[in-house]
Amino acid sequence: MADKEAGGSDSGSRETAPTSAYSSPARSLGDTGITPLSPSHIVNDTDSSVSEQQVFLVVVAIDFGTTSSGYAYSFTKEPECIHVMRRWEGGDPGVSNQKTPTTILLTPERKFHSFGYAARDFYHDLDPYYATQWLYLEKFAMKLHTTGDLTMDTDLTAANGKKVKALEIFAYALQYFKEQALKELSDQAGSEFENSDVRWVITVPAIWKQPAKQFMRQAAYQAGLASPENSEQLIIALEPEAASIYCRKLRLHQMIELSSKAAVNGYSASDTVGAGFAQAKEHIRRNRQSRTFLVENVIGEIWSELEEGDKYVVVDSGGGTVDLTVHQIRLPEGHLKELYKATGGPYGSLGVDYEFEKLLCKIFGEDFIEQFKIKRPAAWVDLMIAFESRKRAAAPDRTNPLNITLPFSFIDYYKKFRGHSVEHALRKSNVDFVKWSSQGMLRMSPDAMNALFKPTIDSIIEHLRDLFQKPEVSTVKFLFLVGGFAEAPLLQQAVQAAFGDKCRIIIPQDVGLTILKGAVLFGLDPAVIKVRRSPLTYGVGVLNRYVEGKHPPEKLLVKDGTRWCTDVFDKFISADQSVALGELVKRSYTPAKPSQLVIVINIYSAEHDSVSFITDPGVKKCGTLRLDLTGTSGAAVPARREIQTLMQFGDTEIKATAVDIATSKSVKVGIDFLNY
Repeated sequence: MADKEAGGSDSGSRETAPTSAYSSPARSLGDTGITPLSPSHIVNDTDSSVSEQQVFLVVVAIDFGTTSSGYAYSFTKEPECIHVMRRWEGGDPGVSNQKTPTTILLTPERKFHSFGYAARDFYHDLDPYYATQWLYLEKFAMKLHTTGDLTMDTDLTAANGKKVKALEIFAYALQYFKEQALKELSDQAGSEFENSDVRWVITVPAIWKQPAKQFMRQAAYQAGLASPENSEQLIIALEPEAASIYCRKLRLHQMIELSSKAAVNGYSASDTVGAGFAQAKEHIRRNRQSRTFLVENVIGEIWSELEEGDKYVVVDSGGGTVDLTVHQIRLPEGHLKELYKATGGPYGSLGVDYEFEKLLCKIFGEDFIEQFKIKRPAAWVDLMIAFESRKRAAAPDRTNPLNITLPFSFIDYYKKFRGHSVEHALRKSNVDFVKWSSQGMLRMSPDAMNALFKPTIDSIIEHLRDLFQKPEVSTVKFLFLVGGFAEAPLLQQAVQAAFGDKCRIIIPQDVGLTILKGAVLFGLDPAVIKVRRSPLTYGVGVLNRYVEGKHPPEKLLVKDGTRWCTDVFDKFISADQSVALGELVKRSYTPAKPSQLVIVINIYSAEHDSVSFITDPGVKKCGTLRLDLTGTSGAAVPARREIQTLMQFGDTEIKATAVDIATSKSVKVGIDFLNY
């Protein structure tokens, strides 16, 4: 437990003058603000708070992905049975999965119409004139990651170019999943299932920042999954953690090993990528009828080979992002400890679609493609669906070309727009590996298709290389490749070629559903991950006694004859610091005036941990901590009140509680990363 002691010592050094601090940002408000009293780091016994939690009959996890989404559930009475949602209507040729596309359709009046395949098919069948009035959105989850200054008012752009509030769209989508799941549960139970019986789990990428997680929570509240008063009903799960939890349950027949170490199931390493996967897919197809997966209550065979302290990497490659997480196993219970803060980036399979779009721009002209997307949005969607199914047919050893059907309206609109044919454009474009076939198709050579994957795969490999350079990651035993993009043989081969000699590379068979199933297991036992790493350094600005020679002169503030140093960064936690699940960071604050009813403290963050002042480069205001003192004061308000705040950084979200020391009453506290 050495890492916790370390957490305590860094705060101990600041305990010299507990009462000598005022919050400096408050100075601008003409108010000396708050006094942090003794800061300290304490470890809470996590079991004490568990007893009074409410009991849920079922855990439902929603995997809200960039390209596809779905849900799965398990009854708390039989946690070893995980049921994946019923088969959805629709579906694409060449794409078999239990999830549905993350697409949503609103009527011209902006009311929710449909989701998934139903939304796509309805939109496709609309008359082109009417289609431009409907609002169709796809792959919108990525917006939460790419928006630097996410707020409740962030907009999304529909296919017709119109703007809608992101919060509304996310809430509509979650509400849709809620209704589908409750309906399925009610049908199965034979009686009406109430929302209050359900503990909801929503998965998000581990590299998402706090605002994006808070945004998801707000959308879920708006959709009625849970409420601020009953926030425990909703858990935010991190995708690679969910995958990690599921991977520990795997039996040998449930995965494909890509390493050159040994032949698996009678396949040598070179066969494994193609043949092993084909065999596994066949196995899954046969088992598709049963949507219930038994997770045996044992530790899987892979796990039985892991010893105390062994490390493994989970590479979660989805549609929008790639998340890398390093975990270490702690026996005997098999709890997990995060060894290095989650890293990754926007290197999902969407990157391949983007390269295809760039290729189309190169052949037909960017001006045409932009116009076509706006004027014929449904046909553009069709073209991307056609590309998606060919994208899945790409493989390292493929020799025959891949044909992509161009919608008739593309050919027709191009002729009107340019005055010559699509065929002419292809001849003229000098893109020699894409030809026109007389059946109205773009014919791509395998090399051309592989070239579309290259930038995205290169980014993933480069990111993994960087990770493997870190001392914490040098002795990794396994690499689990999960997420929808992990099905791509090109990615499998690249990871195998780069890291096959460093560790064993494992792919769960039902790789697209790994996260969903792991999220259900996480909802059943959220305490399984005992230690996480803080992605950022967090703290607040305070006033300290001014020390000549130590503090810069421009930070000097003299008040009532006392010399203060302003803008001092009081650190709650450092970037990449280990935090145990129940560990609390404790600070005490005093209102400037006894009558003050609200204390608002600005929270600052930085990506590195060598921070002295809130004005240092790289330090950003990232949120607020708000203490609401109304209703806590009794008749005798002490002249100097002390409000003790406890912050938790070891969970998937940052949480805070507070108590008024004089009355021992709890104080309403809000920690906000969205509306500050």
